[in-house]
Amino acid sequence: MFEGHPKGLWALALANTGERFGYYTMLAVFVMFLQANFDFSSAAAGSIYSTFLGLVYFMPLFGGIAADKMGYGKMVTIGITIMFLGYVLLSLPLGKGSIAIVAMAGALLLISLGTGLFKGNLQVMVGNLYDDPAYANKRDAGFSVFYMAINIGAMFAPTAAIKIMEWAQSSLGVSEADSYHFAFAVACASLIVSMGIYYAFRSTFSHTDRRKADVAAADSNVDDLTPAQTKERIVCLCLVFAVVIFFWMAFHQNGSTLTFFARDYTATTSTGVQSMAFDVTNLVFAIFIVYGLFGIFQSNTAKGKGIAAAVILAAVAGLVYKYRTLADITEVSAPIFQQFNACFVVALTPVSIAIFGALAKRGKEPSAPLKIGLGMLVAAAAYILLTVGSLGLPAPEMDAAGQPMHMANVSPNWLISTYLVLTFAELLLSPIGISFVTKVAPPKYKGMMMGGWFVATAIGNFLVAIPALMWGASLTVVWGVLTGICLLAALFVFAILKRLEAVAK
Repeated sequence: MFEGHPKGLWALALANTGERFGYYTMLAVFVMFLQANFDFSSAAAGSIYSTFLGLVYFMPLFGGIAADKMGYGKMVTIGITIMFLGYVLLSLPLGKGSIAIVAMAGALLLISLGTGLFKGNLQVMVGNLYDDPAYANKRDAGFSVFYMAINIGAMFAPTAAIKIMEWAQSSLGVSEADSYHFAFAVACASLIVSMGIYYAFRSTFSHTDRRKADVAAADSNVDDLTPAQTKERIVCLCLVFAVVIFFWMAFHQNGSTLTFFARDYTATTSTGVQSMAFDVTNLVFAIFIVYGLFGIFQSNTAKGKGIAAAVILAAVAGLVYKYRTLADITEVSAPIFQQFNACFVVALTPVSIAIFGALAKRGKEPSAPLKIGLGMLVAAAAYILLTVGSLGLPAPEMDAAGQPMHMANVSPNWLISTYLVLTFAELLLSPIGISFVTKVAPPKYKGMMMGGWFVATAIGNFLVAIPALMWGASLTVVWGVLTGICLLAALFVFAILKRLEAVAK
């Protein structure tokens, strides 16, 4: 799985891992911060959350256009600097007055702008690594590995946010509302690490930092496209972007209605084996077991198989130890559920690559557009599952003080299972979709087209607010709306599948 990729992949992936760790640490508690610090309603907090996500993913369009003219590396550096200033501002405990609200809004704008310059352009550079014919057949696998590395950072983010807040409250005596700022400060440190990695290993990917003029001067390495071919590629990408809108609307409920469901309906304590899932260390042990099994079956040497077996035994021993020292009752905090998606991405990426690699050897690997359509179907299945888990539950209610009430003690397994199925959908759609963009986009417009992918993501994130605004209605209605849009998007992909496959050849 990790063999045969360009060296620059690892440097770019790790640089993005650091940035994503900080971003998801902040995002894990952001909605709850808005309610605890500013007394915003669920609908208001959800609207701010979705607007912020929309801006984060809308800005890469302008970042991509700028990078096509001035270079990807320059935009990455400027972007991460602006992000850092935004996180510093968000880390300041300014209370809950108008000044604090203005500072919070300013911080979100800076983070959005910085991410717009950083995120898309870094991924274009990853795609440029695979323009080399020696690596061309590993493009999808490369983006899957890149996506997995990002989620390593995201996997630890919720735990980091919760632990730093608990430390601030217990050791420094700060209030719950003020402790959120300590979680935001973690993002500042992670960006410093990210940029350190980027510059330390820049030599491995410096050749990917190309402007439009550089591409034009290197036409010997770029297939000539007629105006009609260029137009068709752009049109097909726009059709894919239309589908992506509805995927992210459904998927990014993790920080909105899925967190509301965790807070209002899911049991707040867990016992026995189930409670081990809420300790990220145990999840890491489980991941080591998965990777160890792959090492045993894929290693070509006895030494390699032995190392893999040792890793498995050590991970199993770690799990046994953790179980034997398990507390009688484990507190379950609503944000902690957001660690499962990232964990599942890291654990299932080798499985995904292995399955599609085996199909490719037989000439039966699904095309990228088909994978995208299947991803939408799987996303629909996730919300069907949660609908079943929500049957018979009352609609959300507020108490006399206007705060959300805890309505039930549903087994955490329903929500964990939903995240698992959504992760299968994500692996079929997100890294494959990004790979599809870098492959199909006309060479002179790669930055802009990657920006288009993120604009579609932005629109989807704006629409995240719709289910949040519906929170208070029947859960069946909320999950039913999300199921329906995923099914309609899947049908749309299948209707235009041949056209999409034609431009990808």
